[in-house]
Amino acid sequence: MTDDRVSDDRVIGDPSITVLIVDDHPLVRAGLRGLLAATDDLEVVAEAGDGETAIALALLHAPDVVLMDLSMPGIDGVETTRRMLQATPGLAVVILTSFQGEARVAEALRSGAIGYLLKDSDPDEVLAAVRAAAVGEVPIDSRVARALLPRGGGGRPVLSAREGQVLKLITDGLSNKQIAAQLGIAERTVKVHAGNVFRQLGVSDRTSAAMWARDNLRY
Repeated sequence: MTDDRVSDDRVIGDPSITVLIVDDHPLVRAGLRGLLAATDDLEVVAEAGDGETAIALALLHAPDVVLMDLSMPGIDGVETTRRMLQATPGLAVVILTSFQGEARVAEALRSGAIGYLLKDSDPDEVLAAVRAAAVGEVPIDSRVARALLPRGGGGRPVLSAREGQVLKLITDGLSNKQIAAQLGIAERTVKVHAGNVFRQLGVSDRTSAAMWARDNLRY
């Protein structure tokens, strides 16, 4: 099994999107493993029952997507996500939990998670979320969408200068690879900025972000 990361230009449906499952309940891990194993394009490369093990496995396997529980012994999913992304920047972490309180959702997204699903989601929704996260989209359960990252006055998102540049280039139709070349940064960094932009705009894909920008911004 190779540890090479997949380019941000991956197309949904491409083979071998690698996944790390993190949950302290063996039955939940087994269910997720079985769900993902039944597909042609998703592969579970490792699973962990606690945060420390999850961080070590993320470093070892560099998965494309991490499915992360929030409530675990030792360090919880929020802190695990934070430490994991510090050690392995650019991972797509999707929270999969039963918690849907606004404070908890916002805390998880601030830790760097790219998506947030509830454990009673339909199996097809989980599969779609993994595939979406692998290509840099932001799968957020509609029931918790209002708890996205804080917005500024008047309900407008607060974007950093770099996030604004990335949004402009997305609106111009550039791929992550092209944006990285134009800005002189890594593709993984573009992916992180794009995920932050999507969360703040309350959208889940590049097309919706571009439409929002065209309707609300002047370039």
